[in-house]
Amino acid sequence: MRVAIVTENARVYYMATKVLRDYGIPFYSLRLRDEIPFDVEVVLTSEEEYNAINFPVKIAVVNENFIDSLLNKLEGRERFKNIYIAIDPGERPGVAVVADNRVIEVHHLKSPKDIDVILNLLEKYPGARVKIGHGAKRYRSLMLKNLANILGEDFPIFLVNERRTTPKIGGLEASQVQDIVASINIALRDGRETTIGELMHVGEPTKGEIDYIKTRSRELSNGMITISSRLAREVAKGNLTLEEAIEIHKKKKR
Repeated sequence: MRVAIVTENARVYYMATKVLRDYGIPFYSLRLRDEIPFDVEVVLTSEEEYNAINFPVKIAVVNENFIDSLLNKLEGRERFKNIYIAIDPGERPGVAVVADNRVIEVHHLKSPKDIDVILNLLEKYPGARVKIGHGAKRYRSLMLKNLANILGEDFPIFLVNERRTTPKIGGLEASQVQDIVASINIALRDGRETTIGELMHVGEPTKGEIDYIKTRSRELSNGMITISSRLAREVAKGNLTLEEAIEIHKKKKR
C-alpha cells in the first residue's frame, strides 16, 4: 500500500477510488484524523483539505488526470514513451494530448492567440512533441507566430496532413466536438518534422481569400463594417485576427 486517500469529500473519494481500481493500484482509505501508515508514499486528497494534511508528498484530486502525477511520483520517471500535443488549427483550435496512443486530455481554445494552454501542456508533459494540422493556414500562422514569440522559431514541430480528420457530427456542440476529435486524429497521424519558423509564414493571399475575409467581417459586424483590403491582407497573412482588424477599422472611422 503506497497510496492513501485522505479525504471526507465524497466526490473526490469516489473519483480517486475509481481511477486507482482501474489502474490496479491498492490504497488505504483514511479520514483526516487518521494516522497515515508508514508505507504510504503519496497521499491523495481534495483541494480544500490539502493544507490540513501534514505529509510531504500529496496530490490534490481535481479530475482524473491526477493519475499522471501519481504514477510519476510512484515510478520516479516519466510514464509515457511518446507524448504528442496536437493542434487542429482554426478560429477556435482544438487541442489534444495523446500519450502512447491514449487520449490524456483535450481542450477547445478561444482563439488562435490562446496559446497559454499549449505552453502549460508543454510544461506539464516534459518531452512532449507538438503536431499541427496543415489546414486553416491563416489561423495556423497566427498561432505559430504567437508560439514563436515564446518558444523561438527553431522550436521543432510536426506538420500533419489533416485531410479527413474532422468527422461529421450533429448537434449544438458539433463544431467544438469536431475540432477536438480532429486534434486527436492529428495526434495519431505521422507528420513531417520541421520548425515553427518554417511554417509560420504564409504566401501572398489571393484576391478570393481577401474577398472572403472582407465578407466575414460584414457577417461578424452584422453588416455594419467591411474592413479594407489592406486589413484583410493582414488577416490572411496571420498578422491579425479578424476581430482585431474590425476594431482597427472602427477606430479609424471615429
